[in-house]
Amino acid sequence: MAPDSVSHPIVCFGEVLWDILPDKSLPGGAPMNVAYHLQKLGLRPAMISRVGADEYGNKLIEMLSGNQLSTAFIQVDQQHETGLVYAKPGATNEMTYDIVYPSAWDFIEQQPALHDLVNNASYFVFGSLATRHFTSRETLYTLLEAPTTKVLDINLRQPYYDQPGVEALLQKADILKLNESELEIIASWYGTYPAKELQIQLLQDRFAIETVIVTMGADGAMVARSGQYFYNPSYKVEVADTIGSGDAFLAGFLSQLYNKASMQEALDYASGLGALIASYHGACPAYDLAEVTRLMQASRQPHL
Repeated sequence: MAPDSVSHPIVCFGEVLWDILPDKSLPGGAPMNVAYHLQKLGLRPAMISRVGADEYGNKLIEMLSGNQLSTAFIQVDQQHETGLVYAKPGATNEMTYDIVYPSAWDFIEQQPALHDLVNNASYFVFGSLATRHFTSRETLYTLLEAPTTKVLDINLRQPYYDQPGVEALLQKADILKLNESELEIIASWYGTYPAKELQIQLLQDRFAIETVIVTMGADGAMVARSGQYFYNPSYKVEVADTIGSGDAFLAGFLSQLYNKASMQEALDYASGLGALIASYHGACPAYDLAEVTRLMQASRQPHL
């Protein structure tokens, strides 16, 4: 890794890869998508991952550099190929994924520079998929000992998770982001809880998670923090695909928290950015931040 003297307030850990769609290939991976949008928002994130010494890896590094994202913490693997995901749209615009295993990002190695990076950050973003192989999992577990605010973007992907593994990550989370189906899956491990608020409260109590964010597609999103609930009923757009919209949502939310916005303001902006990205094809489209404000103003709805 090349030296990097720039301060990075938010660090993202995990998969960088290519989404192979029926008609094109696009860069992706949830943590990389989050980092891309954080950079658009001016927050200078760092991405910890690993690519293969191949054309796909070279193109990913070029894409990151071209978008002013640091590549100082992207390792290059001489044995394993850059990650690929075969993505197909389902009946309701939701995507299904075939994630190639193993891939280079399964082998992220521990390095002293990574510990310094995470220790000096305000937020550390990670997910469950990067724990599917021992090497990256152990590196992540070590980094989770840092005193940084830990943001778990759960991203459950069959068959790459199980209850003990998810619980180990939940134990570390200060902020948890998940969609409503993931919330139902995890809550069902402990009983039957008909209301989302009860499911959220269960996780907060059981794992001492300060903030829980639940995205609900066209029904909007909600945040629970310190016994309070905040809601956004969503901004209406014509959906192109949902790849990366949740990642954009999280980037928008964290950017607002970092800039000391209120919880409602953070939720509203996150919802606006997530909706905007859903109106584009792919997880990392070119866009102008002014589009987020215009979308929010054009389709402003009262809070529930």
